[in-house]
Amino acid sequence: MLEIKSYFFCCLLRYIQSLMDILEFLEKSPDEQSVLEEFVNALVNIRNRHNDVVPTMAQGVIEYKEVFGQDPVTSQNIQYFLDRFYLSRISIRMLINQHTLVFDGATNPVHPNTIGSIDPHCQVAEVVKDAYESAKMLCDQYYLSSPDLVLQELNTNNRNQPINIVYVPSHLYHMLFELFKNAMRATIENNKEGSNLPPIQVMVAIGGEDLTIKMSDRGGGVPFRKMENLFSYMYSTAPKPQMDDKQRAPLAGFGYGLPISRLYAKYFQGDLQLYSMEGHGTDAVIHLKALSTDSVERLPVFNKTARRNYEVTQGADDWCVPSREPLDLAVFRLAK
Repeated sequence: MLEIKSYFFCCLLRYIQSLMDILEFLEKSPDEQSVLEEFVNALVNIRNRHNDVVPTMAQGVIEYKEVFGQDPVTSQNIQYFLDRFYLSRISIRMLINQHTLVFDGATNPVHPNTIGSIDPHCQVAEVVKDAYESAKMLCDQYYLSSPDLVLQELNTNNRNQPINIVYVPSHLYHMLFELFKNAMRATIENNKEGSNLPPIQVMVAIGGEDLTIKMSDRGGGVPFRKMENLFSYMYSTAPKPQMDDKQRAPLAGFGYGLPISRLYAKYFQGDLQLYSMEGHGTDAVIHLKALSTDSVERLPVFNKTARRNYEVTQGADDWCVPSREPLDLAVFRLAK
């Protein structure tokens, strides 16, 4: 228990230290160039200090499950807290990156037209290809093979032009990279070794309000009763990863890829949804706002309503649910 608390206490101390670092600049003049440069350096240090917050918190949750197990009320409270915590973290890092990139004056050679971390002409298909190549390289390391990519675009606004929107390429890349990793792992593990792997199909479409990215795999799908677990921080279909800096980054394991990817989509009023056909495959759909005027930050606030979410008690179910697990048909036949 003490070791579990240490993960969260470690993160808390880092945030306290970062707050103290920021408060020091309240007494300094923002008009002095040296102060501005010092502030940028402080922000960079703060960003680096919190780089491993997600795996640290994830490790704490994993060990909590191992010691105490899971119950519906605790899982609900952890889900609510971490959704708000990580959404706030996304916003804070967005502000830090934007400020440091703008005031640093350096341009990104890969995206020379970006304004800070925002690309006013983000080429969606190019981000899809970048995320695929990164996931493919990681997949090849683990499985020595990977499925191909079939990419299509449908621009209803201008059929002769590639799709682009005002967006943060790194956010879109993160979502796509996590989805590609899941799709590749499922595709390989669901198909016979040495057989021709079915490709991952991606469709990018834009209309008057929405930009939608649909990723379809032939990875066997997920049972319907498990769908709600896929966005839970307390659930993962992969083996527990080892926190070892000397090893390669795990292809999966913490169970944080999907829930945090959905938060990245929701941050600018979008969403990420999954539709699965067990025995066939899964469609992952990213919904984003096509217009920058609609892409307003979605941020958590704390009030009495938020507090009540931590006081929910598990009441009796008002529907007849005999069991959430499927019956063992072999045992059932023997009993007959």
